[in-house]
Amino acid sequence: MQGHTFDTTLLRKYDIRGVFGDTLSLDDAVALGRTYGSIIIENGGKFVCLGRDGRLSSPDIMVALASGFMSTGISVVDIGLSATPMLYYASRMLDAPGAIMITGSHNPPNYNGFKLVLANRPFWADQIQQLGERSASGDWVDGQGEKLELDILNAYVTRLCSDYRSKRELKVVWDVGNSSVGPAVVEMVRRLPGQHVVLNEMVDGTFPAHHPDPTVPENLTDLINSVTGMGYDLGIAFDGDGDRIGAVDGKGRIAWGDQLLAIYAKELLSRRPGVEVIGDVKASQVLFDEIERLGGVPVMCAPGHSVIKTLMADSGAPLAGEISGQDFFADGYYGYDDALYAAIRLLDIIAASDLTLSTMLSNLPQMVNTPEVRIEVTEEQKFSIVEEVLLHAKADDLSINEVDGLRVSTADGWWLIRASNTEAALVVRCESENETGLRRLKKMVSGYLLRAGVVYTPS
Repeated sequence: MQGHTFDTTLLRKYDIRGVFGDTLSLDDAVALGRTYGSIIIENGGKFVCLGRDGRLSSPDIMVALASGFMSTGISVVDIGLSATPMLYYASRMLDAPGAIMITGSHNPPNYNGFKLVLANRPFWADQIQQLGERSASGDWVDGQGEKLELDILNAYVTRLCSDYRSKRELKVVWDVGNSSVGPAVVEMVRRLPGQHVVLNEMVDGTFPAHHPDPTVPENLTDLINSVTGMGYDLGIAFDGDGDRIGAVDGKGRIAWGDQLLAIYAKELLSRRPGVEVIGDVKASQVLFDEIERLGGVPVMCAPGHSVIKTLMADSGAPLAGEISGQDFFADGYYGYDDALYAAIRLLDIIAASDLTLSTMLSNLPQMVNTPEVRIEVTEEQKFSIVEEVLLHAKADDLSINEVDGLRVSTADGWWLIRASNTEAALVVRCESENETGLRRLKKMVSGYLLRAGVVYTPS
């Protein structure tokens, strides 16, 4: 049987992603449906849940993907335009054998891709590579499935709002960035108490207002100006498919992902002392110190939503998060990354407290740090460079955490070098208590990279 070979750049560690019309085609979508459908059938499944974001290519990809599934005998439950966590919710409610979200996430408009779920667990890493091999072999099941449509929006929003328990009214600005999160946010704020303003609510796959990535400060300009201009309590932003949250306080200051996780952890640990809280290796040391100070067990892990969801399921940890703003609640929720639910939890914490978000942020120890600096190298070089830096650091007897690349602790703070999982680049980050210490850390990183043949001049 003739198979289908995917472009090698499509099959990534956590998902399948590429540029539509270049590395990603409708034929890829059909082949994915045929291959994944065959896997689901062999696991005893009979249907799959599908959702799509608002990108211009997503409707056509949905048709192609569904046709591939149905050709195997798998029936398709199509939830239509949705945020990724809406698909996860539908999959949980239906106990779906499999689910795929068509989304380019926080990437530019010409990108698209697929996030895969098998039996409500991430389908990733070696599984994705094996899927590619199976597609190339043409080892597909034949059959005839049907397509059903399901409107899950009302049930999803009802579930979200059920965890806002405070009667205190807040004034909140929401920026959905023309993403597929829009319909859910509009319906959610209609049900919440308080005053709410929604920016850029119309779904538009060209993202005319700004790129939907709340980790980039420039993308929060509209939100900051609206919050400070109207004197509102805080602002919330989302990425393109609703699994990353961004927030700004009433003064217009950005609340970074690790700071938000510290706020979530404080509330959780007041009820459940001694539990594990997971943060990624790029997070501030403040986060891990705060978790320990509050009576929790801090766990540092590699970044990536599939990594974290798998670790949570295996360890039983009730809370996890990334500096990217992906937060995972297994405490009263389902353990997947849902930025809308994270927003509800944040609002509920603030509303139940006599503190503002601004005060909560100010109460955290203040550090100085670099952003995530990306140094372009080849795909082949990035891992070997990290290994060489690691060898030099070990030879110098440094204090090293090897959970992902190397995170080195010194008297001045810490620095990190790791290979990016999403692009041909090294990721560098440093953090210290003061600017003098930060300069020394950056100089130290630059020196170790130079020993590995990489010229890095920190700003």
